[in-house]
This record gives sequence, C-alpha cells and structure tokens, in this order.
Amino acid sequence: MQDPTFVQKAFAGIASRYVLTNHVLSLWIDVLWRKRFAREAARLTPTKVLDLATGSGDLAIAVEKACPAALVVGADFSVPMMREAQADRFERLIAADGTNLPFHDQTFDLLTVGFGLRNMASWPGALNEMRRVLKPGGHLMILDFRIPAHPFIRPLYLFYLKKVVPWIAGALTGQRHAYEYLCRSIEQFPSGPDMEALIASCSLTPVKSVSLTGGIASIYIAKA
Repeated sequence: MQDPTFVQKAFAGIASRYVLTNHVLSLWIDVLWRKRFAREAARLTPTKVLDLATGSGDLAIAVEKACPAALVVGADFSVPMMREAQADRFERLIAADGTNLPFHDQTFDLLTVGFGLRNMASWPGALNEMRRVLKPGGHLMILDFRIPAHPFIRPLYLFYLKKVVPWIAGALTGQRHAYEYLCRSIEQFPSGPDMEALIASCSLTPVKSVSLTGGIASIYIAKA
C-alpha cells in the first residue's frame, strides 16, 4: 500500500522517459513479458477489456493486438503517463483511481494490470474494485515483479535492484528518488503464494500463476 500523492508525482516526473528506462533496465525483456501476457489474455477470448494502471499503454496495446475482436480501454490516475499512451496512438483512455473506478458493476470480462497494483493505496481495496467491475466468470490478470526465491539469483537480483537500478534510472530520467521508491515497493509487494492468498481474500479465485525469467516477474490469473 502506497501514498497516492507521492506515486502520482513520481510517475509525472518520469513519464517521458518511462518506457525507454524500463527497456534499458530489463534489457528489453519486459517486451517479451508483455507478449507472453498478451498470449495468455488471448486464450481467454475477451470482448471487453479494462487495462488498469495503463500508464504509457504498452500492455494495453499488446493485449489489443493479441485480441483484435476485443474493445480495450485504458485507465490510470496519472495524466502525464496517459499522454505517452496517446503519443503511441492508444486513445481509449480515462483518468481513474484504481480503488474507485468510474464503471458500472460487471462491465468487463477481462481486467489487466501490469506493474500497477503494487503502487495503489490499498491492494485489497483495488482488488475488490476490480472484482466489482468484472462480469461473473470474467478474469483478472496481473503482471508484476517479484523477488526470486532461488538462493543464487536472489542476492544478485537484490544487489541489482537496490544499487544498480536507481543509478541507471537516475541517469536516464533525472528522478533517482522515484526509482528508489519503485525498487523498495517490489520488496514489499506480495508474490507467489502470498499474492494468490491476497487475491483469494478478495473473493477472486486464483486460476494460474506463471513465473517469468528465473522468478523476477510473474503473471497471475484469477476468475471472478
């Protein structure tokens, strides 16, 4: 759970360099994650999709390409980030707080959120709101970082996360403090069985979890 005012300011400060910085920090692996995520989404054959915390629209665009018959809408509380999505010609956007969505109950059959739930003021509050706008039998898909459990990979990843990422990101964006926050948030965010338990506590049924790149990220799929 995070301070929404700080998060909003942090993302406003890095919006114009956010996509490039993500690509550099992940060695472009984040592109492959989104493609895998979009393939998983396509298997669900959605017709109406909400991409929450859509930011620069990368995930929404990937899902839209994989699900050409679906209407994909993006929502975010950071207008500067959504301007980056508009620059990529993704324009079905609405400014919205993930814990108070401006949609009727049971509107979407798929809700996606990539690297966004972690930054919301209340994780259970956001998950309950996601469940509210999902149709019965609809699906929630979450993509986010995690701390790998492997005893060799874990310390190397933590060193990279705490020492290297803020330095590189600070050089690229001029906003080192924003990435120091983002790195801390990854350590605090539940993952694996803890994430599945959080999802289940919000009356959603975990269906599938996919570990990515040695466990440094995961896709979680749940059903309403």
